[in-house]
Order: sequence, then structure tokens, then C-alpha cells
Amino acid sequence: MPFIDSKITVAVPQEKRDAIKSELGRAVSVLHKTEHYLMVGFEDNYDLYLGGKKLSKGAFVSVSLYGAATSDDYNRMTGEICRILEKELGIPGNAVYVTYQGIKDWGWNGQNF
Repeated sequence: MPFIDSKITVAVPQEKRDAIKSELGRAVSVLHKTEHYLMVGFEDNYDLYLGGKKLSKGAFVSVSLYGAATSDDYNRMTGEICRILEKELGIPGNAVYVTYQGIKDWGWNGQNF
């Protein structure tokens, strides 16, 4: 039950959203999850500032995960997220922040897991 939510400074056309969603679907296996329950969200044309300067290309990515993973798994996932954003949108890794939240209680389809 992961949710990957991205705030991105550039416009993300539908074909890029689809490509990123598919690549994240594969990458989520690093966290021992499958694409079957993966939810992905995009907020593009978002203003982000880093070090007091507006980023022309940057992203803030929040990964919520039912349960938890290891620090090594999170590190590998950060590498995957940065690789995907660089490949698909030209956003350099040094302009990407990624956060992780392990969630104890997660609801879906009228009940909690």
C-alpha cells in the first residue's frame, strides 16, 4: 500500500506521467511492495525553493508506506526516484528531496489492514 506523491516544478504531460507511474511501479519492488496497490499522485508547475533560490527544475517526493522498510531499502528507492525524474523530466538528483513515512494503520475499501 504505498502512495508516492510528487510536487514537481515543471509541467508533466500525460505521457510523462504514464512513464513515471510505470517506472515507479517497477521501482516499488525495492520496498518489497508491488504495483498492484501502488497509488501515484502528481502536482506539477509547483514552486519549490532550495537554498533561498527558486528551482527551475526540482521535485519533492513523499513516499507513504504501509509498514516500513529498511534504511538500505529507502536509500535504494531514493536512487530509483532520482534516476526516474532525471530520465523523464531532466530533474537533477541534487534538486530532489524524498521523504518516507511508515504507516501503521492503512484503510482501503471500507476497512483497515
